[in-house]
Amino acid sequence: MENFIYGKNAVIEAILNIPERINKIYIQKGIGLDNRLQKIKELSKNYSIILNYADLNKFKKNFDEGINLQGVIASVSPIKYKDFEDFLTEKKGDGYKKIIILDNIQDPHNFGAIIRTAAAGGYDGIIIPNHRSCPVNSTVEKISSGAVNKVPIIKVNSLSGAIQKLKDNNWWIIALDAHTDDNYLDVDYKNMNFALVFGSEGDGISRTVMKMADYKVKLPTNFESLNVSCCCAVIVYETLRQINYT
Repeated sequence: MENFIYGKNAVIEAILNIPERINKIYIQKGIGLDNRLQKIKELSKNYSIILNYADLNKFKKNFDEGINLQGVIASVSPIKYKDFEDFLTEKKGDGYKKIIILDNIQDPHNFGAIIRTAAAGGYDGIIIPNHRSCPVNSTVEKISSGAVNKVPIIKVNSLSGAIQKLKDNNWWIIALDAHTDDNYLDVDYKNMNFALVFGSEGDGISRTVMKMADYKVKLPTNFESLNVSCCCAVIVYETLRQINYT
């Protein structure tokens, strides 16, 4: 199995940050080499990455319709998901930690944006279920702008089982719930390990997972709802404000 990264800047970032994951780079046959494509050509040589000129139309089945490949794609090995037990072991006694749990997030654009927010905010990991969850695919890699290589992605068979183990290891579970009365600003995020839980925009967080939450919070809005990746960014940066500046 292989994934693809597309776009000039994304491919350059991949060469500089994850050259070991790149199998081969393809540049559109007959295209004129601008500065960024020329840089990709030079970097490929420097990192001993195979570069071919090819008709990129044959790869279209791997991408969403209408995607602009910008004349270059990189074939990459799939990311390695972090083992949950290893994550717990490594994080013990290493200060307070913060993670994100995604329940039934299947849109790759939301997933990619959340990964980018988690990496920018210095979060320690993202937990997703094996089923009913978007995998890290080409779109996720593109939207995350390389952040998939900066924050561990942890796949688990059971979200409820993983959450229970977190609780047993002194983690607090904070779930976004549009139906609660409690504001996300009223939680003290300092001095504890915590996991922020977000659900899909359609179905929200499952009942089983919601019942396990220690806190249920909402973002007050004057509109029906915010995009889940926007909600994530708002809460993540409130946690950082409290931890770093209060």
